[in-house]
Amino acid sequence: MSLPAPDYASAVARPTAPGWYGLRHGALWLDRAIGTVCEAVGAALVMAEVIILFCGVVSRYVFDSPIFWTDELANFLFLWLSMLGMVVALRGDGHMRLTTLANWVPEHWARWFAAVASLVVIAFVLEILLPAAQYLEQQRFVELISLQISDGWRVVAILVGSGLAATIALLRLLETTTLRSFGLALLTVGGIAALLWIGQPVLLAMGFGSLIVFFVVIVAACVGIGVPIAFAFGIATLSYLGLTSAMPLSVVVNRMDEGMSNLLLLSVPMFVFLGLLMEMTGIARVMVAFLAALVGHVRGGLSYVLLGAMYLVSGISGSKAADMAAVAPVLFPEMRRRGSHPGELAALLASSSAMSETIPPSLVLITIGSVTNVSITALFTGGLLPAAVAAIALVVVSWYRSRHMDIGGGERAPVSLMLRTFVIAIPGLTLPFVIRAAVIDGVATATEVSTVGVVYTAALGLLVYRQFDWRRIYPLLIDTLSLTGAVMLIIGTATAMAWALTQSGFSQWLVAAMAAVPGGTGGFLAITAVAFVILGSVLEGIPAIVLFGPLLFPVAKAMGVHEVHYALVIILAMGIGLFAPPFGVGFYGACAIGRVSPDDALGRMWPYLAGLAVALAIVVAFPWLSIGFL
Repeated sequence: MSLPAPDYASAVARPTAPGWYGLRHGALWLDRAIGTVCEAVGAALVMAEVIILFCGVVSRYVFDSPIFWTDELANFLFLWLSMLGMVVALRGDGHMRLTTLANWVPEHWARWFAAVASLVVIAFVLEILLPAAQYLEQQRFVELISLQISDGWRVVAILVGSGLAATIALLRLLETTTLRSFGLALLTVGGIAALLWIGQPVLLAMGFGSLIVFFVVIVAACVGIGVPIAFAFGIATLSYLGLTSAMPLSVVVNRMDEGMSNLLLLSVPMFVFLGLLMEMTGIARVMVAFLAALVGHVRGGLSYVLLGAMYLVSGISGSKAADMAAVAPVLFPEMRRRGSHPGELAALLASSSAMSETIPPSLVLITIGSVTNVSITALFTGGLLPAAVAAIALVVVSWYRSRHMDIGGGERAPVSLMLRTFVIAIPGLTLPFVIRAAVIDGVATATEVSTVGVVYTAALGLLVYRQFDWRRIYPLLIDTLSLTGAVMLIIGTATAMAWALTQSGFSQWLVAAMAAVPGGTGGFLAITAVAFVILGSVLEGIPAIVLFGPLLFPVAKAMGVHEVHYALVIILAMGIGLFAPPFGVGFYGACAIGRVSPDDALGRMWPYLAGLAVALAIVVAFPWLSIGFL
């Protein structure tokens, strides 16, 4: 779910000097013009990707006549979609960032944090323009085999997107900042840059110590003050390579392109769009209605309905925000009526989202498979049982807590109502099985199967449920575009950062250190689980996986840990951290969607997290749960 754009018009409307007001008004107008064009083109690209990939499936599977250029064209358009999505996300404040510290400090400190964060974003996009131009010059002479055009037409998207992002960031400073806050921020950023430049000989002499300066201190400081995580990774990587090596910075753009251009990742926008479409067409609602009729009458029964609904819906949409937004509005009003505490509802919603991270075809499964070369089909097969273990743990916690709370069940639904809701829900309930069967049986790839789900969902909305609002399609496409841009930029900059760490020799040191962990394989898995709970809380899930996955998977393989088992341990641990207060942003997202104060939910979250921790320990101890059906 994309965040609403901040109200910059109100900032322009504040009393200012006439000349400054005119400048701000012009900046706002240009900002909106760029945003309108990027949204329109990006939405068209999302629809084009759906059509291209679905046509490829139909041509190959139905007519047994594969179209050989569909993958290359889809990959060509995907980079443009990602870069325009980055711009749209920047306009709408949709990039993943940590706001905990900014929300705690006094207002004048928060304004200074925001100005510094904006300057860091500007510094990154300006710093990458020249390397992007150099990389474009290299790729001009590479020809795309099927399309028979220069790869430069694809790569120029990075240059265009960076230029537009720099323009948007500068315009936002003009629209919102004061001269005083801008001056202080510029002094801070400029002073740090000068200090690093002057201290270059010291950094070179520090060896591995320089990694701590750039990838721990600078990244932590940037993330702490609210710099979007992708830009924090990017500025640290560019600064490290620029100041401590003679390597051309175009290699950073090359690695970003490599990370973002994996065709498997094209399923990210497709599954996001699918999840939003499910909510619009009412499929999620009829699933929940059936579960509520089945067990809603028992004490705490709607808690079980929520867990079951998240188990079904999460595997399809791929977006945690979309999952929660599809389920919470249907169940929360009735749960409140039955006496559930609002904080309890938000805690249950957040923990159920953490539980469902391993349910295929989640974005995290697709991401970890693409960056570590683990079979997506194997991950899809192995992810169901670990999620089921976590779901059972949450059911136990919900049952125990319902015994001490006034959340008595309603009247038992008549059998006729159960049958009627089941018949209505059958088309929707088959969707997860259609998607998973299509991948496992080879009908469509993990990328293409999302478009099968989109077409199936649209057909249900039009022909079966008769709930299809054409006016909402464009906003859904823009939401898809924004989230895709935010996710793909993280993957791109984290891929470049992981490559820089590898080139520094850090990966070899990490292999040796992890191999020496006491307790052998069990100790290694235990430390991995704890580490990813922490990383999931601080960095969110996808950045942590993209950054550390390529470094740790070779270690796991060397220690005899099955790659699918290791992937699912990482994902489940990361999910716990993502929804663990006080830093886990997923927790605050659940509170926002449930319209609950985080203070009301904070104390009620811990029993559910304890249940998830027990489930994680079980998954770590019994690899069969992950690999038994491979």
